[in-house]
Amino acid sequence: MAQTENTGSSLFGELRRFARTSGAVGGIAARMAGQRVFGIQTDRAAHAEDLKTVIGGLKGPLMKVAQFLSTVPDALPAEYAAELAELQSNAPPMGWNFVRRRMANELGPDWQKRFAAFGHEAAAAASLGQVHRATLPDGTAVACKLQYPDMPSVVEADLRQLRLAMAIYHRMDNAIDHEEVYKELATRLREELDYEREAAQMRLYGIMLANDPEVHVPTPIAGYCTKRLLTMTWLDGRPLLARLEEDPRRRSGMP
Repeated sequence: MAQTENTGSSLFGELRRFARTSGAVGGIAARMAGQRVFGIQTDRAAHAEDLKTVIGGLKGPLMKVAQFLSTVPDALPAEYAAELAELQSNAPPMGWNFVRRRMANELGPDWQKRFAAFGHEAAAAASLGQVHRATLPDGTAVACKLQYPDMPSVVEADLRQLRLAMAIYHRMDNAIDHEEVYKELATRLREELDYEREAAQMRLYGIMLANDPEVHVPTPIAGYCTKRLLTMTWLDGRPLLARLEEDPRRRSGMP
């Protein structure tokens, strides 16, 4: 039996996260304000690299927003877009000790016996979790997406920071209804924390798109999925940004 662990948001966890993000975001904002208000020049390339390191280490929604902004043309200076784009596929992963503990919580202390092989190194790492390649006893190659610790508290703390940042931006540019944008982001982020929901959606889309040869949907593995662990069949692929860099005619399906 899997060990039980509180997966909900805690006040202490949110306060701890808020303190971490406040310090990081505050330092970044101070540097940007010094450049804009007082004319203090900073090395953009170095600052962009620092920003990527800070946000990549914090993970959570702040990292997801950075990932998104890096894909929007002209949303960020070129130096920042280039550095933050690396978070799409090169986010810093958590170590093996973390993986072992989390897998034991999700599948029980003997979880490794349920796999023929399990990669110690993450195949990919993102904002809310990381993926490990593994093999089931019958030889099926699978991807195990494991959620980072205390993510409900992380999400709630970061949403508070995001709401504050959006309110400040709204004072400078009220062309966008930031409250509606915030509600949509909050709803989608909270949904992303539920891997059982994601597995159900994966099964649904697998049925809907079963007859489309251009679309491949992984299959969740029964008995290997929980709210914080999603095990699915492995599909080879490429980073989204690599696809975006291809010839535009290929992206649109033109000959």
